[in-house]
Order: sequence, then structure tokens, then C-alpha cells
Amino acid sequence: MNKLNYSALLLICISLFFTSCSKDDDQGQEPVPTGQYANGILISNEGPFGSGSGTISFISYDFNTVEHNIYQNVNGSGIGNVVNAMGFSDTDAYIVANNSNLIRIANRYTFESKGSITSGLESPRHFVTANNDFGYVSNWGDPTDEEDDFIAVIDLNSQSVMATIPVTFGPERMVAHNNRVYVAHQGGYGHNHVISVIAGNELSNTITVGDAPQSMAIVGNNLFVLGTGKPSYTGDETAGTLTKIDLTTETVVERVDFEMSEHPENLTTDGTHLFYNLNGQVYKLAANSISDTPTPLFDGFFYRMEVRDNFLYATDAVDFASQGRLYVYDLTTNQKIEDLQMGIIPGGIYFNE
Repeated sequence: MNKLNYSALLLICISLFFTSCSKDDDQGQEPVPTGQYANGILISNEGPFGSGSGTISFISYDFNTVEHNIYQNVNGSGIGNVVNAMGFSDTDAYIVANNSNLIRIANRYTFESKGSITSGLESPRHFVTANNDFGYVSNWGDPTDEEDDFIAVIDLNSQSVMATIPVTFGPERMVAHNNRVYVAHQGGYGHNHVISVIAGNELSNTITVGDAPQSMAIVGNNLFVLGTGKPSYTGDETAGTLTKIDLTTETVVERVDFEMSEHPENLTTDGTHLFYNLNGQVYKLAANSISDTPTPLFDGFFYRMEVRDNFLYATDAVDFASQGRLYVYDLTTNQKIEDLQMGIIPGGIYFNE
């Protein structure tokens, strides 16, 4: 072999070696989301009840970009009435329009429409996935009928309802953990006190908690459920509760009762602490010691709260008819750092990345 050919062969081998290393390095890495609405905060705005359309707002993580009506801006049409919630599966966003009895599907990073689910739903409320094959939607059915509530199981490949699971009345928010879905039955127009456990296409268990379980958070292998209790106007007022459920045994291991006139809301977590709203204040509590006295952080009546990366995001529905607000608090200083205008009734906060 002459010197020229040997050099060429050596160059090819070196090139193949580095190409192979590059491919090996890429294996196991998640693709970086691309699109105008990647890496930011999405707010679902319910919109006016009974007329018009709800909307989605986008806020960049540096708070320099705020864009409203992003679904309509991209697709030239509204979502539906009322935009009650949104959920994600892989690169798709599922936007639940309660009064319109449908779910809009869009690419979560570009918000280009990918279709709609318009059958098999009745007063849909919230959406969650246990994996990337199946979605779960809580449905009230006829809100005046406590016997027809159900969970719709969505085949995410065909984008259609493949099964329905009858459940007790008033299913609302849901969380997924280890391929199980936990459904909080706040009670719809009434007040319930049950967590349903869904496994696959079946109701596998029910867990009794305090009245009107309004929000949930998972820390480790424990599910924390915040019940608001029955309000005084019912004539049968009950206190709010915080219940800790061991998800291995699916049993209640601890429960804290608030005072009779205390009706907490909006439970969220940073993975170590729990945060909730009560009587115009935000409180912080260690998740591993829920019977301790909580720490008050700052004042505020909020419609929805979420904690992420040492910031607390809170929405204010104002008068439920005009533009709402999104407030951002730095949890290292407990100071408000942002006050942004949102759409009408900003009811959901989602982190899109």
C-alpha cells in the first residue's frame, strides 16, 4: 500500500470513529422541543360562560414575551366554550372545552391544529395521560344527574374514545402515577369525598377523603389531597382537610382537619413542601410533616396556583368577566416579581418544555 492510500484510509477510519462516538453520545437524549411556544408557560383561560371561546396565553420563561389567543392566532378559529383544562401527551396538547363537549388537539410547541375529539364526551372537565398511548378525561355527564358521571379513555393513536368507566359523581382533577390515574371527586354541583383509582380501563379502588377534594399533589410515593370542605351556604358546613395517601397500599395514612370556617384551596408542591391558599394567604408546609403549623408567605386570593423552580405562579380571575391576571412570586424572597394580564378567567397553569 502506498503512502497516499494509507493516509486516506487512516482519515476515513478517524472520521468513522468520531461519527460513531457522536451517534453514541446522542443516544438516550431527549430531543429539544422546537416551536414558537416551546419552553414557556401556557395559561388556559376559560372565557365567558355560555358564549364565545376560551383561549390559551403563552408567556416565555424570562417573561419578556406574552401572547394571547395563540390557538386562534395559528389556526384562525376558536377552541370552544368553556376551556376548562389542558393536558399533554408527547408533543400534543389536549384542550378541553367543557360546554362545547369537545377536545381540541394541537401540537404543543407550534399550536397547529391536529384535529378534535367530538364524540364520547359529556361535560368533559380534565385530561391526563398515564402513558403516551392512553388519555383519561373526567366527565360530569348531565350535571344535574349524579348517576351518569364517567371517565372517558382516549386511544391517543386513533384520537377517539375507546372506553368509558362509570364513577361516582363530580369527577374533576386527576393525577397519574405508576400507570394509575387518581381522580378527585369534588362533587360537581354537589359535594363528594372520594378519590377514584383507575387502572387501565377499570375502576380498581376508591379512597374516602375529606369533603370536596379540590386539588392534589404527589410527593415521592404519597398523594396529598386538599379538601375544601362544604361551605357555610350549604347549611351543612364541614372543615377543610389535608389527607396523605400511601400509593403503595392506596390507604390513608394521615389526615389534618382545619377549623370549621377554613376552606383551603389550590394545593401544589415543589417536591419537598406543600403550598396552599387559605383566607387570603399562601401557606407553606413540609410534606413530611403535615401536622406541623404551616408558614404564611404572602397575601392573595387566587383562582389557581402552581410552583415551579422556586417560583409560585398564581392566577386571579378578578370579577370573572374581565381580563384576569397572572402573578409570579419569587419564593426566595416571597416578593411578587411579575403581574401580567391574561384572558377571561385564567384557570390553568402549564409548563411547556
